[in-house]
Amino acid sequence: MTDQVTPPIGLRQRKKQRTRDALARAALELFVEQGYEDTTIDEIAEAVDVSQRTFFRYFANKEEVAFSVQELAEAYFYAAVLDRPAHEAPLVALRRSVSSAWESIDEAIREVVPLELHMRAYRMIESTPALLAVHLRRNAELEARFAQEIARREGVDLEVDPRPRVLVAAFGGVMRVAARVWSEGDDCTVAAIRDLTESYLDQLSPALAEDWHRPRPARPSSANGPGHRRGHTVTVTGADGVCRA
Repeated sequence: MTDQVTPPIGLRQRKKQRTRDALARAALELFVEQGYEDTTIDEIAEAVDVSQRTFFRYFANKEEVAFSVQELAEAYFYAAVLDRPAHEAPLVALRRSVSSAWESIDEAIREVVPLELHMRAYRMIESTPALLAVHLRRNAELEARFAQEIARREGVDLEVDPRPRVLVAAFGGVMRVAARVWSEGDDCTVAAIRDLTESYLDQLSPALAEDWHRPRPARPSSANGPGHRRGHTVTVTGADGVCRA
């Protein structure tokens, strides 16, 4: 009798990750094509040629798989905040963490789904009442975590000092608006959402503190819109919903 060969742990984990990624991609494709409510777990499992039991090894329900890629991106943002130097002011730390995390987020998302599918899935979430409620709840929970981290960094008591919550609420609002505008646009690149986010963050202080009736310097115009930056690939979405360079 020959000894059974046990695959290396690394190989086993990679196979599990591939199955999880395949389920996430199949689920998002089905959600955007036929609707979240009209898609069953059996259909998602069948698309990957696995059993329903296998699906539940990776995801508790449809809701969890619907937010799986978004949760991945949020984890990179949060980790980037944790890595910011302690001397940075809170708003600077938040902004630089966003700027520094985009490339890692781009790579991580592309390993699971095309960016165009991620964009369409974001639209689907915002247009599905059941998912929108979960989306808002998850945003509130994420902002609470960021507020706790800012309070820890600054050595303030979150229970008596409102500044961490106020700052994170304002910052999070800008991020949500930028993501919504990006998802409704034609450019599905990470460069587009990064540039759009930075442009919107530039408006945070003026929107909160300046006199809106005071004339402001004109911003340089671009024929390619706010998502374009020289040297970046610009993609547009055709009538069939596919992004093209």
